[in-house]
Amino acid sequence: MAVNEADTPAAYLIAEPVDGNLHIEQVSVHPDNAGQGIGRSLLDHLAERAAAHGIPALPLTTFADVPWNAPYYARCGFRPLDDNLLSPGLLDIRTREAAHGLDRWPRLFMHRAV
Repeated sequence: MAVNEADTPAAYLIAEPVDGNLHIEQVSVHPDNAGQGIGRSLLDHLAERAAAHGIPALPLTTFADVPWNAPYYARCGFRPLDDNLLSPGLLDIRTREAAHGLDRWPRLFMHRAV
């Protein structure tokens, strides 16, 4: 979690172990704190921690066509992950997201090597 100058939560990142990697479940930055690099800082911090523990990659799912989703993650070093390379845990995540209706819009897996 990141806090602002008033010590109020400004952003958070949730990640969970999936098939030997750290899957990023959510990154959220309060609109008042957007555009300050806080989300990128949280992603970089997670990458550093993952590297220190020998975790090879940070996968995530995101909306393909939303400017603050896939294009943002691409600027942060994430690359699309071919569907043929999805691990069992990532396939399970895809199934759970579809059950929640998230597949109504184009989604993709991305990953960042650490």
